[in-house]
Amino acid sequence: MKPTVGRIVHYVSYGTPGGEYGKEHRAAIITAVQTRTTIRELSTGQLFEMKEGKAYLDTEWSEPKTEEVVSLCVLNPTGQFFNQNVPFDATGEFGGTWHWPERE
Repeated sequence: MKPTVGRIVHYVSYGTPGGEYGKEHRAAIITAVQTRTTIRELSTGQLFEMKEGKAYLDTEWSEPKTEEVVSLCVLNPTGQFFNQNVPFDATGEFGGTWHWPERE
């Protein structure tokens, strides 16, 4: 499936550093779609935008890839917030990412 403006997706929150609150899947609406080139740090799974075709040395990186990132309006029980350049993560494991809603 391709992300388009107006589609409903799930956003994964970061949770708190101390673990008081875990990662939560929240409903979100896509407000924009952009294309960017990213790389993923293999040890943590974090995504980083390419800068001049290079990444940090001393770290293991995957091959660069071009992907679509989205801007979201995230709907929380206590309000909403807006987030730009959110990468896709099909597993739904990493905070700060989006994925298609699970089917039941």
